[in-house]
Parts: sequence; structure tokens; C-alpha cells
Amino acid sequence: MAISSPKAGNHHDLHEIIPALDEMFNLVESADIPLDGLFINADSGFNSKVFRLTCAERGIFANVDFNPRNGEYGEYEYLLDDELYKERYSIERTNVWMDSFRSILNRFDVTVSSWTGFNYIAFMVILLKKLEKRKKFR
Repeated sequence: MAISSPKAGNHHDLHEIIPALDEMFNLVESADIPLDGLFINADSGFNSKVFRLTCAERGIFANVDFNPRNGEYGEYEYLLDDELYKERYSIERTNVWMDSFRSILNRFDVTVSSWTGFNYIAFMVILLKKLEKRKKFR
């Protein structure tokens, strides 16, 4: 999982998407994780040629559902792994967990560094809870 810096204002999903993707891809590469062969499982709000081509340039498979508002299917819209797409539930569930942490942390989010740090702390708490749950079942 990787995050990009927050953007001020109310924007659609694809607002300044290339810098956001580059930031996330660089974060993953800095952890010595090769991008080639990875996938992004995103909802139809990210269905755009720019998004798909930016991912393809880095060797990442963009598993994005077709958005009927964008018109006809292009050559990239045919690539959708339905079983993998169903796993988006885990992404949405994690987003809800993150929102529950933000309700406590919002008052401290005055800088980008504190917002990023608090998000990483929330990621760690979620991971530790998941690991503890697995430990109890063994």
C-alpha cells in the first residue's frame, strides 16, 4: 500500500494524477519493490487513458472497471480481471478503517508531514491488529 500527498480542495479522482502516481511509484521503488508486474485495483473513477498509460509505462497492470461516462471501450478497457476486482472490498474496508482514525487525528493535521505520519501510524495499528487476530486463531 502506498499513499500520495494530500491535495487541498475538493477534486475528482484524476486531479493531478500523474504526479500522485509518480510519488506513489517512487515510494514503492524506494522500498526495493520492483514495479514490473504489480497491479492497481481501482474503481471506475480512475478509468482514463492517462491513468492506464502512466501505469503501463512503469509495468503496472491497471485493473480498473469501465466507466460508461467516458464513452466507448478503448483498447485498455478490455483488460479487467473480475476476480481481482472483487477484492477491492479489502481496499474500501481499509479506507473506512483509516477514516475512523482520522476522526481522532484531524485536529492535528495542520502539515503534510503530520498527515502522512498519522496515516502511517494508522497503517501500523491496522497491521498489528490483523497480526494479533491471526495469532489468536493459531
